Amino acid sequence: MSSGRLLVVTSVVASVALVAAYLAAGGSDYEPTPTADPCAAREWRSPEGIQESAQQFALSALDGAACDLGVSREELAVALVSEESRAEFAAEQGITDEELEAAVREGLVRGIDDAEAAGALSPLIADGARAVAERVPVDEAIALIEDAEALFGDAGSLLGGLLD
Repeated sequence: MSSGRLLVVTSVVASVALVAAYLAAGGSDYEPTPTADPCAAREWRSPEGIQESAQQFALSALDGAACDLGVSREELAVALVSEESRAEFAAEQGITDEELEAAVREGLVRGIDDAEAAGALSPLIADGARAVAERVPVDEAIALIEDAEALFGDAGSLLGGLLD
C-alpha cells in the first residue's frame, strides 16, 4: 500500500472512530438547554461585592419585565439594546410603547424587591429606589438595568439624581 493510500485509510478510520465516540457519549440526542421561565422566582446567590449584586439585580429586573410581557429574558435583553430594536420588538409582540415602558419599570421594582429580600439593599434604599423606579423615564430605567452598580455602590447620589 502506498503512503498516500495509507494516509487516506488512516484518516477515514480516525473519522469513523471520532463519530462513534461522539455517538457513544450521547451526542445523537443533544438538545439545547431550555430558556428559564422569567416568572419563576430565582434564588439570589450570596453576592460578594457591588458587581455581583448589580448582575443579579439586572437579571432579576429583566426577568420581571420579561414575565410581564410573556417573553424570555434573553429576547427582552436583545430588544432593549437600542430604540430601534425596542420599536421592532414592540411591533412583533403587538404591544404599545407604554406597555413596554410599564413592564420595564415593573422589572426594576422586581429587581429592587429581590435585592432587598437578599439583603443586598437596605429597606430604606429599597423604598426610595422603588418610588423612583415607578416613574423613571424608560431610557434611564434601561440604563439602570444595564449598569446597576450605581444602585449598589452609591445609592444616595443615584436617588438624588433621578429625583431631580
